Amino acid sequence: MNPGAGTPPQDRPQAQARAQARVLTPVQVRLLLVSAALSSAVGLVLQLLLVTQASYLAGDAALATGVVVGTFLAAMGLGAWLSQFVAAGAGAQASLLRAFVLVELCLSPLCLFGPLALFSLFAADGPLWLALVLLTLAVGGLGGMELPLLTRLLEGQEQLRRALAQVLALDYLGALLGSLAFPLLLLPWLGLLPTAALLALVPLLCSGALCWGFPGLRRWRWPVAAALPLAGVAALLVAPLGDRVEDGLYDDPVIGRLQTRHQRIVLTRRRDDLRLYLDGNLQFSSLDEYRYHEALVHPAMALHGRPRRVLLLGAGDGLALREILRWPDLERVDLVELDPAMLRLARRHPLLRRLNGSSLDDPRVHVHLGDALALVPGLAGRYDVIIADFPDPATPALARLYSLGFYGRLLGRLAPGGLVVTQASTPFFTPRVLASIQATFEALGLDTRPYSVTVPSFGPWGFVLAHRPTLTLAAGDLPFQARWLDRAQLRHLFDLPRDLRPGPGERVEPNRLVRPVLVDYQRQSRWRSN
Repeated sequence: MNPGAGTPPQDRPQAQARAQARVLTPVQVRLLLVSAALSSAVGLVLQLLLVTQASYLAGDAALATGVVVGTFLAAMGLGAWLSQFVAAGAGAQASLLRAFVLVELCLSPLCLFGPLALFSLFAADGPLWLALVLLTLAVGGLGGMELPLLTRLLEGQEQLRRALAQVLALDYLGALLGSLAFPLLLLPWLGLLPTAALLALVPLLCSGALCWGFPGLRRWRWPVAAALPLAGVAALLVAPLGDRVEDGLYDDPVIGRLQTRHQRIVLTRRRDDLRLYLDGNLQFSSLDEYRYHEALVHPAMALHGRPRRVLLLGAGDGLALREILRWPDLERVDLVELDPAMLRLARRHPLLRRLNGSSLDDPRVHVHLGDALALVPGLAGRYDVIIADFPDPATPALARLYSLGFYGRLLGRLAPGGLVVTQASTPFFTPRVLASIQATFEALGLDTRPYSVTVPSFGPWGFVLAHRPTLTLAAGDLPFQARWLDRAQLRHLFDLPRDLRPGPGERVEPNRLVRPVLVDYQRQSRWRSN
């Protein structure tokens, strides 16, 4: 039977193309649909990976998310537009199949080498943001081409409506699976670069399946088959190469690294100096961490006098806990920590365990795993002292732990004569952060006492102590000898220098869940503006 019989001559190529498209078998259709779903999952996981990596390297999660997501969506639109230029007419199915496989093959090296290239550029002080945009454009453009190509491949099918529904359903399903697999499985189990290496193998495997499922692609079979072991070897080398690049980001030798669902943990050591980094940001140096932790813990404890129940938020490294446990009347400490991997490291790593004095194994310590904002209202009883040791409020997720809503929840757990203290970043470079935290407490009707201490590894570091206005505080004392804090230091601790406060005319607002002004205050530091 001639597919062009009874058809005007000008329409015969299209009729022949539609007739050729009808030869797709159910197995071939399923191969195309599954490949599209897997490719969608790969694209979304890579998008999330790039956001995480850029946040880690550049320290600006909000900007990284905006750049990657916005560029990715725009690039998908560009890719969809470019797909119209793939050949149509007679033999269109073969051209579309080749274009679809080419998209898969091009996606593989971008997954494999793109994140490693970003690490290398950052280490070499290269144009990180430009490279991030170009990589996202390439990945998004390829992803945007796939659905239009697949739709055109299936448009000659007798059940086009059903085929298109399957295309979209599987594409969205792949995106859902990818978005869940990255934070729950891939990132905590593999890490950034091994995840990228695994992603690179998926489009290659899909290309191989398509080449064996479509006779018209038989010439591509062996080149794709040969590329698979090469990609596998390269995937095995990516992680060690990434570790070498990451080592160059730190001044001291790296002795431990761990990627968790929540953060990148790195330990370095040079002689007696053990340092902990979270997402590239220094958390402590063993040479001077005692100044920070004594300043965080003991002023509030001394002003209370005889604290028996303490709530510690964050501080999973056990160092603040070490200081709390020195108080003789202490009966119970509730520690709320988000990352279980941080607790395991603090308990098991010999150097960190020696530094924190095995504080996490003390029977008075009760650990609660989870988000402090959700867990605090459910804690039983009230506390004499509440100590918050969260990372700086550089993202909305962290800024909510310094918000009016969160501090209101803390008040519900505070005993009548209790005190709250929180770290408040470095007031010399970010004075509005400390001032905003102070204003947030005061918006709840609390009296505040901001103070600072010089930690050589960081410079001046700020804290805010708050309590109910009915509480009268007297200069306390320590029932033990600390390394630097004593009664004389406590007497002058709350004299905050003028240059650690906002300048004249600088407006400061309380930090709220719906308006996390601390993120902007943290970003607009004096150091960055000079």
